[in-house]
Amino acid sequence: MPLLRTLLVALAIAFSATAAYAVLPDEVLDDPALEARARQLSAELRCLVCQNQSIDDSNAELARDLRILVRERLVAGDTDEEVMDFIVSRYGEFVLLKPRMSFQNLALWGTPLVVILAGGAFLLLRGRGARRQPGRLSAEEEARLGEILRERDRPN
Repeated sequence: MPLLRTLLVALAIAFSATAAYAVLPDEVLDDPALEARARQLSAELRCLVCQNQSIDDSNAELARDLRILVRERLVAGDTDEEVMDFIVSRYGEFVLLKPRMSFQNLALWGTPLVVILAGGAFLLLRGRGARRQPGRLSAEEEARLGEILRERDRPN
């Protein structure tokens, strides 16, 4: 039991170390204000390799390249918005962890809701129509039905 406990503690320490920032010391900017902006922007950008981590958390080579690119753009004097626009123009909107509000995104997220509502409306209207207009019998069918009912009611 003590061996198992020691092993679990060692695993917990190993996995908690991977959650630390992946920013390497040679990437850190000398200006603390620029570095803070770089960290903020990096936290909003998705690692295209890992896809569920920000580039600030990822150890992937592409994430490192993106972190360096963000810092280069900041040092060059770009605003935060200009940096994000540059990255999005290069890698697409998928690189954003929080997608921007746009018609395409609204269509993407709204289509399932519209389909469900349209299906529900169709079923509701179809059900109402079936109740309002019962099937009409032809003259021959009515005559045959009358005959069947009369036969049923006759005493044996």
